[in-house]
Amino acid sequence: MVGLERSVLPLVGKQDFGLRSTATILAFVVAFGAAKALANLASGELAERIGRKRLLVIGWALALPVAPLIALAPSWWFIVAANILLGANQGLAWSMTVVMKIDLAGPRRRGLALGLNEAAGYLGVAAAAFASGALAAGHAPRTVVWVGAAGIGVVGLLLSLVVRDTGAHVAHEQAVHADGSSRSSGLRAVFVGASARDPMLRACSQAGLVNNLNDALAWGLAPLYLALHGASVRQIAVVAAAYPVVWGAGQLATGWLSDHTGRKPLISSGMLVQAGALALLVVGNGGFVPSLVAAVLLGAGTAMVYPTLIAAVSDASRPRDRARTVGVYRFWRDFGFVLGALIAGFGADATSPRTAIVIVAALTATSGVVVAATSWRLRPNFEPAPAS
Repeated sequence: MVGLERSVLPLVGKQDFGLRSTATILAFVVAFGAAKALANLASGELAERIGRKRLLVIGWALALPVAPLIALAPSWWFIVAANILLGANQGLAWSMTVVMKIDLAGPRRRGLALGLNEAAGYLGVAAAAFASGALAAGHAPRTVVWVGAAGIGVVGLLLSLVVRDTGAHVAHEQAVHADGSSRSSGLRAVFVGASARDPMLRACSQAGLVNNLNDALAWGLAPLYLALHGASVRQIAVVAAAYPVVWGAGQLATGWLSDHTGRKPLISSGMLVQAGALALLVVGNGGFVPSLVAAVLLGAGTAMVYPTLIAAVSDASRPRDRARTVGVYRFWRDFGFVLGALIAGFGADATSPRTAIVIVAALTATSGVVVAATSWRLRPNFEPAPAS
């Protein structure tokens, strides 16, 4: 669903609703990011209370109203409301797919499992971004989005019904965990630890936030920036799809690589690659070829960072606290959508899209340096429970 929006929804704001303010257009990204961040934060606590599978099903049920809201929207604010539901869907459903993969894989193969999970998701985003952009060249862009969203919502809900819960795997891992404690920490304690007290988790949280800050820029501002420089809808679709294609496919290797080389080098260097990609987007002045190269580099940098950060957070978490800790990390990471959309929107309106991109590039480079300067713990050595 996110992929359907990436190449065409900002253009829908201009064409269907006559919007001129970049900040107003990017309100849908702010709504999505805020809803997803809060859903991520709640997902860990809810997973412990009602179970991972039930929360997965609830997450996909929330996606069903998205298509009719987009289809029948009489104003842009209905699109914004649809993205609140989409953010809640992503925060609950994708959080559970991540946590359940972590439960099943164990520390030694955690990076590989998360790489596979994120690769599948973002290759889907890429395919949807390209398809929606290509179809929008000959059909009404809003129709393309809502028809695709309806199909994806139904299929996602049906698939979630046949998934098995992973609670037994968590209990097995906790039983042999080094500290021997079976009590889980409260959400407040986990939030403080992951946000400020634990240096490794703090570094991961800020890197995740900045990563999605520049992703919000790529999602919301980049299509408008390219259109401003004369790019066609098809060219915008190619650039919008290239980024998640490289991101998705790259995670097949980077998740596995982080299991063998360590998490920290991939995270810090990946953030610097992202910063370089954004700098190239500025230097290229919106030209198609440099923008395409920038999208490829941005995807490569994000592939280095995305699954590795979640694996690092899981390494630093007790099994009983895992869902909460991952939820807190994902809260900060997806709050980056909110900050990114605000910086991109108001920055572009107050100065220019070029200046907004420069600001985000500088923040991304700084984040990579922060990770490089942070001490890192070794991950535990543990084999997961066999499937029953």
